[in-house]
Amino acid sequence: MAQVSTSAAQHRSGASPILFGTILFLASELLFFGGLFGAYYALRAQTTPWPPDGVELGTVLAAIATTLLVASSGTFHLGLVAARRERLGGLRVWTGVTLALGATFLGIQIYDYLRLTFEVSSSAYGTMYYAMTGLHGLHVLAGLVLMLIVLGRSMQGAYRGGNVDGLHAVGYYWHFVDVVWIALFATLFMVR
Repeated sequence: MAQVSTSAAQHRSGASPILFGTILFLASELLFFGGLFGAYYALRAQTTPWPPDGVELGTVLAAIATTLLVASSGTFHLGLVAARRERLGGLRVWTGVTLALGATFLGIQIYDYLRLTFEVSSSAYGTMYYAMTGLHGLHVLAGLVLMLIVLGRSMQGAYRGGNVDGLHAVGYYWHFVDVVWIALFATLFMVR
């Protein structure tokens, strides 16, 4: 009886514990990345030249990676739409495409690390560059693990009957990771 009334109360209020928890988690992540951006701009204001001489970034490669990551938000959304329509095959296809785009993004980032002319200990710029992009990369990796979980759960029929709150939570996370990257790309590759 208590379970029925709890479900009814959630339905009436529109509140979903997993979505509420995800939003709180993302708010804390926003503060975390906000601190990194604050440190970057504080160091930038006090260090001349910024970036140091000899720092060369692959802006074209980063733009390609950015395009792939932004596209992955669209493909995940298409998977969510398919799941809402109870087309689990479509969910799997679009989640697989999202997984491939995210993995390609990480591959490009690793390739970029291997060709950079500076290290984490080279300067304050190097420290901030590797900290910001590396921590973002870990968040992308976590998102890829979530995509694998989505694929596994979809094989078990977890998203039948319109029960897609978990997918929405993963989508919120993935879109957040994309938006953070756009801010990182603008900061590190465009504003410089």
